[in-house]
Parts: sequence; C-alpha cells; structure tokens
Amino acid sequence: MSITITAFRNSPDQGRGLARDMRVRWALEEVGQPYRVRLVTFAEMREPEYRALHPFGQIPVYQEGDLVLFESGAIVLHIASRFPGLLPSDPDNRARALSWMFAALNTVEPPIVELEQTTLLEGDRAWHAGRRPLMEKAIRKRLDELAAWLGEGDWLEDRFAAGDLLMVTVLRRLEGMGILDDYPTLADYAVRGTTRPAYQRAFAAQYAAYASGGEG
Repeated sequence: MSITITAFRNSPDQGRGLARDMRVRWALEEVGQPYRVRLVTFAEMREPEYRALHPFGQIPVYQEGDLVLFESGAIVLHIASRFPGLLPSDPDNRARALSWMFAALNTVEPPIVELEQTTLLEGDRAWHAGRRPLMEKAIRKRLDELAAWLGEGDWLEDRFAAGDLLMVTVLRRLEGMGILDDYPTLADYAVRGTTRPAYQRAFAAQYAAYASGGEG
C-alpha cells in the first residue's frame, strides 16, 4: 500500500528541517519506503476533515491504506516496527532502542521546546530574562546526562537505530541557541546523524517544498 504523510504548506521553520514531518520522512528514507506528501495549510488543519485524521490538528498524519496515525514518535515507531532497518532484531536490544525513542521525546525534548516556545512567543516579557537561565539549566542537565552516556561512542547503543533518529532531530532544535556548542560530543553525534544519506534525502525533500512556496 502507498504511504502518504502530511506536512506544512508554508513551514514556520523556513526550511530548516525542524518540522516534525522531518522525522517521518527520515525514517521512511532509512527503510527505503517511497511515500507521498500532502501539503496542508494552517486553515486546513483546523477543518473537521483534517481533525478526523489528527484530533489535535497538527502535522504529520501518516496514511497507509485504512491505517491513519498521528504523533511523529508513534509514526516512527510504526515504521521501525513494520520495515527492517531501524530496530535491532534481538529482543533485548530492540527494547533498548525503544527506550531511547521515548527518552528523546519525553525526557530531552520537553525543556528544549519550552525554551524555544517561550522565547518565540514571550521573549519580550519582563520575566523572560530572569526565567531563561532556569530553562537553560534544565536543558543542560539533560545534555550532561546524555553526553555522559554517549561518551566517545558513535550512537546511543551499538548501532544507529530509531532512538538515534529521534534524538538527533531533538538536538537539532538547539541550533542557534549556543547551548550545544558546549557539548562537542553531542554536536558531533548530531552531525553523524544529519550527514546520513537518508537524512540528506529527507531534508532536501522538505526544503524543496518550502522553497517552492508549498507548490506541488
């Protein structure tokens, strides 16, 4: 069955590859599965037709035959479970890879998104300057722990897996903040992920949609 995902027609990340459809694109490229992309506007995401696919009116939506999924982490997990390449075959190693998927989205990403959103939406508020160091401290705590685990390794476990895919997309959200500069092993880890051919193909496809103004 053919796979279709949704993505922003006019991405607020301006083609930087930070929108969450990037995670799904990358996963599909890693497992060698073709897919189509349906670009949607913010207005379309509020319509009942779209809400029937995604109850929260966000991207991405994944459609494969009668199967409709939302939430990028759940979609990546489905792809990794359905197609070989992103999860180890050994049950114990597979479980470890799943742990890192949840860690990326539930432990490392939340403080990063909090800083990102408050800076964007409330950066001009008087309280923001005082609160920012606390938000950065929460991020650095997680990065300290992540860097300690990674050490000098290439990946979080013995080989690249779905947990690395999600963790790299999370770390990319720190670009431009100056925080990741203090963690050279994590910065190198992110570069290893983003230089993978599958990532490069996914990024090029997402950027092309942005550069064309969402046409086609």
